[in-house]
Amino acid sequence: MQDDLQERLDSLKWWQKTIVYEVYPKSFLDTAGNGTGTIAGIVQKLDYLASLGVGAIWITPIYRSPMKDNGYDVADYYALDPSFGTMDDMDELIAEAKKRNIRIVMDLVMNHTSDENAWFVESSSSKDNPKSDWYIWRDAKDDGSAPNNWRGIFGGPAWTWDETRQQYYLHTFADFQPDLNWECAEMRQELYRMARFWLDKGVGGFRIDAVTYIKKPEVFCDGTPDPMDGLFPIHDATANTEGILDLLQEFKAEVMDGTDAFAVAEANGVVPEELVNWVGNHGVFDMLFEFGHILVPQGGNENWYESDDWKLTQLKAALSASQRATRTNGWYPIYFENHDQARSVSMFLPDVSNKIAGAKMLATVLMTLRGTPFVYQGQELGYENVAWPAIDMYNDVSSHNQYKMALQAGKTEEEALAAVHAHSRDNARTPMQWDASENAGFTSATPWLPVHDDYATCNVMVEHGDKGSVLWWYRTLAKLRIELPILVVGDYTELMCEREDLYAFSRGCGAAQAVVIANFREAEVSYEAQLVQDMDLAISTHGDATPGVLRPLEAVVYLSRE
Repeated sequence: MQDDLQERLDSLKWWQKTIVYEVYPKSFLDTAGNGTGTIAGIVQKLDYLASLGVGAIWITPIYRSPMKDNGYDVADYYALDPSFGTMDDMDELIAEAKKRNIRIVMDLVMNHTSDENAWFVESSSSKDNPKSDWYIWRDAKDDGSAPNNWRGIFGGPAWTWDETRQQYYLHTFADFQPDLNWECAEMRQELYRMARFWLDKGVGGFRIDAVTYIKKPEVFCDGTPDPMDGLFPIHDATANTEGILDLLQEFKAEVMDGTDAFAVAEANGVVPEELVNWVGNHGVFDMLFEFGHILVPQGGNENWYESDDWKLTQLKAALSASQRATRTNGWYPIYFENHDQARSVSMFLPDVSNKIAGAKMLATVLMTLRGTPFVYQGQELGYENVAWPAIDMYNDVSSHNQYKMALQAGKTEEEALAAVHAHSRDNARTPMQWDASENAGFTSATPWLPVHDDYATCNVMVEHGDKGSVLWWYRTLAKLRIELPILVVGDYTELMCEREDLYAFSRGCGAAQAVVIANFREAEVSYEAQLVQDMDLAISTHGDATPGVLRPLEAVVYLSRE
């Protein structure tokens, strides 16, 4: 039995056996005293990250940028933004991380750039310059209006008029983020050169942003107008357009083949049934973030104010679909949080009072599913959403646009703000809380975004010394994954699928079996004790456990006997 487990484990690549930690550098640790985080701050906390069992650190964009969308508006892919530090700082980070067996993973933004990028400045200068077709330009309609009625993901028209070039340019996101034209071979080759530049620097992989939008349809037709604003969602018009995989196969061949680095793509709109074409033996990526389970609490709606009630069976079905789709082909990146999402405790357990127990229960599920766990900064401390009293306190551009859209749809200011409270990306972007000192030890200056008001009790220093804390539990789970290879290589089978209170599944390899059961209710529940008959308790969020019974928000892992 152990031989089978070891054989499976030996067949995996390094990134399949580790934990990835996402750092939002602007909010991680400020060592310069200017209110924003730095690369040097990440270096300073590498030992802390190593204590979490982390083998890779995904860093959101640190390229030179106007920072209108916190780095996802790149002005120069080959330079670092001075607010984060220098290239020497980056070289030190890569080297110091390597000493701790940690790889640095860069965020590649390849759908769009900043409108201050030199490429766009040249492209917009005329219709016949060398970079004229590096971006997507179209003439106005006869009446001078935009080429079609697409709505950008952040709200408002997806087209902006450029006075110099006398044409409209397309932007999937904000108007300061013009889309690159992937039909232009010269532009693609420059993106590939840029990616190889960072691989040569020693990075261990890439997270690729908004990849499903890079391919546009041949004809830019109007869509069915929304009565609210007369616009049609650009996601519905462009996501996963036929031919996108051909372009991405080229990226794989030009950049990733022959390296031990990994590529994980953000792919909104890809469904589990399509993963076979995106990952694995014939796919273009090693892993792919699809959105099925994350969209469940939003009711699958693009507009935050339209969120519906949801059931646990929907969440379980979404997770199980992804697990099944990658069972024999590809690998799954398990995540409940990132820089674009609300905090998982607030998102999946909005009504529970014991958020610490809830965070530990969710962590148990995250770290025992099949795949590579991705942990977002602060998640290991059990962070909750913020609820600032005024929209002006929010920095996130999408939050302001969603607030306006809610008002346009007839929602009250209170209702519009409540939607922002529930879904704002700023929920994930508040500064990291290191201790109970002023500004949570994040900075000696005024932080760029307010620190969460729970920082005195929810911080690394406090939780480091508390064996009942969420931080201790994450460290415990990280060790468990090392001690129990069944949690890394075992096959996944969902159990008790119909239950609206429990999420249960097994991980198996031959006679070796593990059973995970998590109670999503703040009440005691029962199940058939026979499910774990002749098994030993490996771990419980409550310390001990009784077969057949789960206490409120309890999660347990049972193991088959040798």
